[in-house]
Amino acid sequence: MKKYLFIASQLFLFTYACQAHAGFMHYFKNPDGSTKWQHIANFSSSVLILLLLITAIFLFFSVRRAHKANKELKLIRDDLEQRVIERTATLDESNRLLQRANQMLEGEISQHKETTALLQSSEAYTKSILDSMPLMLIGLNKDLGVTQWNNWAEKSTGIPADKVVGKYLWDAYPTITLTPDQINEVLEKGETVTIKHSQRGQYYFDITIYALKGHRETGLVVLVDDVTQQSKAENLLIQRDKFSAMGELAAAMAHDINIPLRAIVRDIHELRENISGEEISPRTLTRWLDDAKENSRQASAIISHLLEFSNSESQEKQLTSIPNIIDHSVLIAGSMFSDTDGLKFKDIQIERNYASDLPQVPCHISELQQVFLSLLRHACYSLVKSPKKSEKPSINISVSEFYDSMWIKIQHNGRGLTSDEQMTIFEPFYQNEAISNGCDLENRLSFSYFIITEHHQGQMAVTSDENVGSTFHIQLLLR
Repeated sequence: MKKYLFIASQLFLFTYACQAHAGFMHYFKNPDGSTKWQHIANFSSSVLILLLLITAIFLFFSVRRAHKANKELKLIRDDLEQRVIERTATLDESNRLLQRANQMLEGEISQHKETTALLQSSEAYTKSILDSMPLMLIGLNKDLGVTQWNNWAEKSTGIPADKVVGKYLWDAYPTITLTPDQINEVLEKGETVTIKHSQRGQYYFDITIYALKGHRETGLVVLVDDVTQQSKAENLLIQRDKFSAMGELAAAMAHDINIPLRAIVRDIHELRENISGEEISPRTLTRWLDDAKENSRQASAIISHLLEFSNSESQEKQLTSIPNIIDHSVLIAGSMFSDTDGLKFKDIQIERNYASDLPQVPCHISELQQVFLSLLRHACYSLVKSPKKSEKPSINISVSEFYDSMWIKIQHNGRGLTSDEQMTIFEPFYQNEAISNGCDLENRLSFSYFIITEHHQGQMAVTSDENVGSTFHIQLLLR
């Protein structure tokens, strides 16, 4: 619009100028009145040049303004393009983030599906295990309502799970041999409790109650295990072991008593043979009578010890000195053990090596005395069978303390044990065994081994060489 106004103004000015200078038109006329075409041409050329110059100037400024406008437009366009690029980049990043979020969401959904499937599988597996357990399993919440009731519980009670779950335990199963007080005690203390319920000879149940820990909702589990068959089998084994121990002890006592009785019978037989013949000297008669008296005293000592041991089995553990028990056992052994070949226990050299300041040990005194007597008996009869007749028979006894334990060694230089005897010396003897395959019944030490390992929670072992002798090792805990 400005451009056209400018052209119109120029034409107006030109027209006005022409009117203002109309008086100068005579300059383009000759005196004769003819037109000076050359002047007109020159003037027209000048005007045209002037107009062209003005137009050129106008065009220059127009181009300049246009260039400036184009430059501004280009800047605006570049700015717009940059903004578009930034917005596009932002949108792309947003799209990428959205896609990533979608992928993560899809992954989480897939993972949740897998987790759900695993949880369902684990729950089914756990339920299968609970249902397969050969004992009653009852789950209870804090209000003592039933939450679990496995297949064995259904079979044992005849009550299906859907009739029990959600109900108060004693309403659903009133004959259970538990009281609410016992259950509440476990909930309060959080300690596992085992209750044994039995009717002797008929049934045995182990009822274990333990609280669930680490859960937001407290509760507990009751396990009712029918151990009737196991208890009966264990009782049979215990009875069998008791009979075996009694047989071993009876055989040892019979063997010990048989020696002095045989000596007494031999003396009486010799006396009878000689009394019917020639006259017996008083000295010989006195010797036979003294020998019979000594053997009678030995048999009496064996019986007295057996009675003493039988009357002291119910004693509680007492703190006592192990060397004192050993010394007393050696003293008793001197009056109990002898052999028909002439070796008496009191003729054996006893070497004692007791460490100083030994602490007292909690033990059953009579039982340990029986153990030491059995070991001394075994040593005595092994010395009788020793192939080293020229070597003086001896028993070495040592007692020491080491690592909260009392260590006792009883060593003899008699005939050692064979490999088979070492394998069977601590094993109980049963009637269906062949004695020739191991230790003789009277020389077995299963009863002593049982006393050390079961009644005193200790250890007992033997090391032996047939040509050197045997060493029995005993470990007793000081606490």
